[in-house]
Amino acid sequence: MTTIGVLTGGGDCPGLNAVIRAVVRTGAKYGFDTIGIRDGWHGLIAGDVEPLTDYSVTGILPKGGTILGTSRTNPFKDEADVQRLRDNIKRFGIDALVAIGGEDTLGVANKLSTMGIPVVGVPKTIDNDVAATDYTFGFDTAVSIVTEAIDRLHTTAESHHRIMVVEVMGRHAGWIATMAGIAGGADQILIPEVPFDLDEVAGHLQARYEKGKKFSIVVVAEGAQPKGMEGAITQSARTDEFGHVTLGGIGTFLRDELEKRLGMETRVTVLGHVQRGGSPTAHDRVLATRFGVAAVELIREKDFGKMVALRGNDIVAVPLEEAVANLKTVDMDLYKIASIFYGG
Repeated sequence: MTTIGVLTGGGDCPGLNAVIRAVVRTGAKYGFDTIGIRDGWHGLIAGDVEPLTDYSVTGILPKGGTILGTSRTNPFKDEADVQRLRDNIKRFGIDALVAIGGEDTLGVANKLSTMGIPVVGVPKTIDNDVAATDYTFGFDTAVSIVTEAIDRLHTTAESHHRIMVVEVMGRHAGWIATMAGIAGGADQILIPEVPFDLDEVAGHLQARYEKGKKFSIVVVAEGAQPKGMEGAITQSARTDEFGHVTLGGIGTFLRDELEKRLGMETRVTVLGHVQRGGSPTAHDRVLATRFGVAAVELIREKDFGKMVALRGNDIVAVPLEEAVANLKTVDMDLYKIASIFYGG
């Protein structure tokens, strides 16, 4: 009897439960047992697990978040934790791990794979910045949420003749800002990949005003920064176990700078964790389900050390080391499309 251990790590996002459901039900089809590991890698270190059955995953497909809980635990910060993790894999008779997460969770999975632990990765991030896959689940939902917010802010911006700055998630990659900005008709989109010139941004917004358009929408990713600034704006100097600081504040910075340059009333809306919450879109439910099924198929074939990925419309397997080698940044051809509408 094969026993699969499944965990979710890093930030939560819509679609995680769809993957868990698919792993459990596909595994049952082949006679596999599934053990849910609570709170990511922390649960495997602490031995906090629960059996997952068909009943466990009934009704979770449309539910946001993760029924297993999550954490940003890095077992490789302490060699003793790595040993506890390995001991618990043996203790619970886990024959293969399914690790669902982004760059950090998959980075741990890749290290474990090099140590001979059978592991399969499933890419998860609303930022869509995991390499080797065209899209990750959660991203479509986040873009839909941000687009709706931009649509709503348009009406109040136009009514009050304001500039509305919308700060969205995107530490290293501005996929959400770019896609939602285009979909929502933003008048300026600022992303981490392209340091921006404050005077140039103000110039675009001034040009709109002179054409009689007395309102503007600026969408900015949290990791975006003006030219000449060292590092992104942060909320504090504290870091998580993977060394990441908590970003936030670029929206407020922009508000102050634009008001100073343009003399126009400017307001900022920080969408924050709203982007992660709620029910996944149909697209994300389907993609997450396909990923979960494919992960079990890899286990069945004993094809470990791989991550399932979307290439075109096909689900394929790619080496974990390829998936975590670098981050996937915004396609500049797509970003240039947005720039056509600046100042208009």
